[in-house]
Amino acid sequence: MLENYLGKEVIVKVDRPLGSKHPTYNYIYPLNYGYIPGTKAADGEEVDAYILGEAHSLDQYKGIIIGIVHRKNDIEDKLIVSNKSFSLEEIQQALHFQEQYFNTGIIMNRGFFY
Repeated sequence: MLENYLGKEVIVKVDRPLGSKHPTYNYIYPLNYGYIPGTKAADGEEVDAYILGEAHSLDQYKGIIIGIVHRKNDIEDKLIVSNKSFSLEEIQQALHFQEQYFNTGIIMNRGFFY
């Protein structure tokens, strides 16, 4: 259950740095995106994570899990990692480039939002 990760410090291995092109779809990542080594998501791969608040491309990142993207029409949820605070609206805007294709809600320490 990914909710157990909220507030925890993790290291994200970045495999799609800010400015890189998605390997299948025609868009550029406006943020760093990667996975948490040693975890397992519902798709059998490691748990994916968005990194918010960093303006340069990264290889890895140590931060706090500030939220979870819950995809209601997909088997895989995503973690949101940062060392800064963001409002729900700021998170939704930052993740819109990819999450616009899914029916999502955001889980944060303060509750569950749609």
